[in-house]
This record gives sequence, structure tokens and C-alpha cells, in this order.
Amino acid sequence: MKLSQVALATIAAAACSLGLSAFQRTADFGFGNDDSPSNVKAEFYWSRLAYTSNMESFNGFSRGYRGWSAWSRDYPKADRQFLIAMHRLTRIDGRPTEQVVTLDSDDIFNYPWIYAVQVQRWSFTDAEARRLREYLLKGGFLMVDDFHGTEDWENFMNGMQQVLPDRPVEDLQSSDEIFHTLYDIDDKMQIPGEQWIRTHRTYEKDGYQPKWRCIRDSKDRIIVAICHNMHLGDAWEWADDPNYPETFASMAFRVGLDYILYGMTH
Repeated sequence: MKLSQVALATIAAAACSLGLSAFQRTADFGFGNDDSPSNVKAEFYWSRLAYTSNMESFNGFSRGYRGWSAWSRDYPKADRQFLIAMHRLTRIDGRPTEQVVTLDSDDIFNYPWIYAVQVQRWSFTDAEARRLREYLLKGGFLMVDDFHGTEDWENFMNGMQQVLPDRPVEDLQSSDEIFHTLYDIDDKMQIPGEQWIRTHRTYEKDGYQPKWRCIRDSKDRIIVAICHNMHLGDAWEWADDPNYPETFASMAFRVGLDYILYGMTH
């Protein structure tokens, strides 16, 4: 199956109907007053992980949980646009707004699918690492995105080793089930961020090759899906920009939907 340009245009038009507030990075990042319902019960919640950063700033910002921080890159527009695509292209009963989760309470166990970005910047206390490990081993699913190059990988793995020290990272193959839950994705490409519009480069830093990787549990279930040297969140966020190539946006939507269907059925 393939998302056509017409489909993406429809998604973009539908996104506009949510109102400008869904697109603007407002001061409270979607918390507080919002026209979209946040208390709707559903079978799926788009959940984004808010974590403590191990670096002082992110592009000059370091305001923490309800302000600019590494975890909130592309938030909430990328999340909302993905949910629009999900509602149009699947029959998943998902809440129309995103959910932010943290590792400081057991509330995370209410949301079995989590998305995290800029994960080279995350850091965990021992208690947070234990809670994330328990979450994953009890059936949770984590998708990480938007980190690039050798140094980012090493920093990401510092945190991941704290969470799952006994589980190896492996490269995903095109034949893996996760790429065949809704769409058959045999040929994948490097999905760049919005910077492609200015540079026409698909890579950032020294992340020249896309790395589709994962961590599995002892039963061979994928519990962490790793998109390294890519930025799917930007592809979702800028899908309505005519300067951002439809090819990248289409692939990003297909991958995200496959990952969600896998996480919900395994």
C-alpha cells in the first residue's frame, strides 16, 4: 500500500480543521485550555515521554517539563498530525490529542505505547530506569527517534544500558514482522528532518546511514524500536509543507503506523 499525494493533502487539510492552536507551540505545549478533548477514553493513546535531560540546553532552551526541552521537539504538531493520519488510514480508536508521560509515577503503565525523541539527551535516576524497565517487560512499547551520529548513539546507549543492561541491540530486517503489520515496507530510506528543505541532505552530523534497530525481550517481542540517523517526527510535522518531499512523509507515516499496530498486537 502507498500513501498518495492526494491522501497527504487530505491529511493536511483535515489537520487545519483542528484549528491553529493544534499547530502552534503555545506556552503550555497543549496543556491547559485546549479545544481538543483530553479526557476521551480510547483504545489507543499517543504518548510522548517527558524525561530529564542530561544536557543543560536544547538549542538555547532549557525550561523543563512544561517549557522547551529536548523531549518536546516537534511537540505537539507532529503528534497531532500523526493522529490525523492514523484516524484516516486505520480503524484504531485513538484519542485525538497526545498524552505526555513521565517516569516519576506509575501512571506510565496506563499508556502501553510511548514515543521519545532526542534520546541522546535523556538521563534516568535508578528509580526511573527501574520503572521504564518494568514498563517494557510488562508489555510496553517504546519508539525512539531524532538522534544522529556516533556520539548521539553512545549517549543514547548510556541510558538504555541503565534500563535494559542484559538486552542486546539488533538491526531490523525488512522481513521482520514489524514492517508488515499494516503496510509492507520492504524498501526503506533515510527520513530526514525539516533541514532537508535548506540543505537537501538526508543526514545530520556523521549519521550518514539510516539505522533501523530494536531491542527484544526474552520472548523475542520487540520492546524498543530505534530510528537512528532519522527524524520521523519532523516528517510528520512538515507533511503539510509543500517544500518537504511527500516521499519522506509517506514513509514516515507508514513506519509509525506499522510500529503502533505491532505494539498493540504483541
